[in-house]
Amino acid sequence: MRLAERCGLSRLVAAKVKLTGARNGAGAAADAKVTSIVGGMAAGADSIEDLGGLRHGAMPAVFAGIRAPSTLGTFLRAFTHGHALQLHAVHRRFLAALAAHTPLLPGSEEKAFIDVDSTHKRVYGRTKQGAEYGRFKGIRTLHPLLASICTPHARPVIAGVRMRRGKAADSRGAPKFVSEALATAVEAGCTGMRILRADSQFYNAGVIAACHRAGAHFSLTTGMNPSIKRAVHSIPDDAWQHISYPTAVPDGVMLKTCGSASGWDVKGRTFPSDR
Repeated sequence: MRLAERCGLSRLVAAKVKLTGARNGAGAAADAKVTSIVGGMAAGADSIEDLGGLRHGAMPAVFAGIRAPSTLGTFLRAFTHGHALQLHAVHRRFLAALAAHTPLLPGSEEKAFIDVDSTHKRVYGRTKQGAEYGRFKGIRTLHPLLASICTPHARPVIAGVRMRRGKAADSRGAPKFVSEALATAVEAGCTGMRILRADSQFYNAGVIAACHRAGAHFSLTTGMNPSIKRAVHSIPDDAWQHISYPTAVPDGVMLKTCGSASGWDVKGRTFPSDR
């Protein structure tokens, strides 16, 4: 928490997060409430009830402004999508300050990977904004986009999260989100080569254009449609390179069909072993 204060977390929250219209004073002292939640998470809390550990023993004598779990729960329930975007703006600026104060992303001046994906998060309660029955039958979920940054020498750190409705398509809002993630990487000190990595759901013109605008490279999975097949077959035979996967997990079905996983890509595409 000393590091968070040095990097300006409270100041950023006070300047950016405004829960206007929240009832029962839920939006008051947002800086104290956010830092209380961050402190609880750093201490291992994974629920609102666990945040009560912040008031255990002599903790109030060490930290001022700790809020009760019920107060923090009311604060979180007052958030709308717009408020979440305010908190995302805080996160971007805080990550940049954190990278400036600590060796958070060593090697980022040479190469950095920005990974983008979507996930489903189960939620409870019929009034939760955006909670819908989507991919999983009978389960209400949110469908957020996630972005992380890593280097060959650093573990991933969260670059951004974009909350979306449970029924949202995997790539909905992806171009703008990718632009923000790439910009966040630059703000966090990734001044060398930046490589966006994503699966086939993000293989679209908007995402690729966002990479071009940001001057970033990209590595995207794509399905085997006719245009991709033509592009593959246009590659000269002497341009292919053999790829070995020493730690690959074999697919039993593929092995029965092909006899060997050597020389195939990770999704088992039907390329000859010498390609």
